[in-house]
Amino acid sequence: MLTEIVIDRPRGTVSAYAADPLNVSSWQTNIKAAELKTPPPVRVGSRVEFRAKFLGRSLVYTYDIKEFVPGERLVMQTPEGQTHWVTTYTWECAGDGRGTKMTLRNWGEPGALASVAKPLLERSMRGAAAKSLVRLKAILEAESTQA
Repeated sequence: MLTEIVIDRPRGTVSAYAADPLNVSSWQTNIKAAELKTPPPVRVGSRVEFRAKFLGRSLVYTYDIKEFVPGERLVMQTPEGQTHWVTTYTWECAGDGRGTKMTLRNWGEPGALASVAKPLLERSMRGAAAKSLVRLKAILEAESTQA
């Protein structure tokens, strides 16, 4: 599942805000809290614990940072033994050079029980991702008008 948006802010600003676990609950609609479980800053090998509410259920899960190129790409993956999920954020300059195109990609295997409801799960995830990116855009573009 791939969702993207153009944010009228520099790529460094967008990527720094989106990649910071302390900011995740402000823009990700389903995330209620995130905690870096390894010493800062975020880097390959870091672990982030998320507390989320999705489809009426409370969830706690951990992502390992597998790839991080500041200003370009962040790849997070659940560790072995959990339901397998990979989330990727990418950032690139938008056409005019001032804005940033942010792409959010989620891929995973929901497990045997959830596979029955996979179409509902995918639809809900796509909607949540789109709302999250709209919220991120609103936060960052509002900051630019206050500066």
